[in-house]
Amino acid sequence: MEMNHVLVVEDDKEIREGVEIYLKSQGYEVFQAADGIEGLEVIEKEEIHLAIVDIMMPRMDGIRMTMKLREKYDFPVIMLSAKSEEVDKIMGLNIGADDYVTKPFTPMELLARVNSQLRRYRMFAEKLRDREENQNIHVIGGLELNEETVEVSVDGEPVRLTPIEYKILLLLMKSPGRVFSAEEIYERVWNEKAINTDTIMVHIRNIREKIESCPKEPKYLKVVWGVGYKIEKQA
Repeated sequence: MEMNHVLVVEDDKEIREGVEIYLKSQGYEVFQAADGIEGLEVIEKEEIHLAIVDIMMPRMDGIRMTMKLREKYDFPVIMLSAKSEEVDKIMGLNIGADDYVTKPFTPMELLARVNSQLRRYRMFAEKLRDREENQNIHVIGGLELNEETVEVSVDGEPVRLTPIEYKILLLLMKSPGRVFSAEEIYERVWNEKAINTDTIMVHIRNIREKIESCPKEPKYLKVVWGVGYKIEKQA
């Protein structure tokens, strides 16, 4: 498993080094900065997975530093503050911080927050990745179309479509709820100007016969009279 990189931005050298020693002993790689400007320089150079940022610092404080880094980065930020006033907390969290620890704190408390934030961030990143990877699978109720394998199934049962039927269904399933006119379907599927769209009606009827349990009362593929065809958003 790769080592997580933690940036500690704190003008008090003793606190900074104490936090570094403790985090290193727990298997983290630690980078240090004495103020916001130094902190941003480290972020530009290194891959940082989490930042611990003190609020009160010279040159650039933790609030301004966090606002600046949030313009480009979304890793977790834990703010440190000597004050426990609510106003500080609200300021810290509204500028894009993820958590908040007041001084004096125990190393155990800080480590628990670091672990928790990294775990949450990892889960969030994995969900995002899964969603991106599965963009080629379209699911509406029991109807599923997989662009990778070029397969269509209804309630888990495979459905055999002709290449044209598949292309029409894919077009409609990519924009559930959107009504496509026969002309638009023709032009998008055949890549040429629509002259005679009667063929679309035939293809739609055939698709319906294959994907609907009751084609006369379709659940998925609906006709919007005088306008066109659509795949119902949630069947």
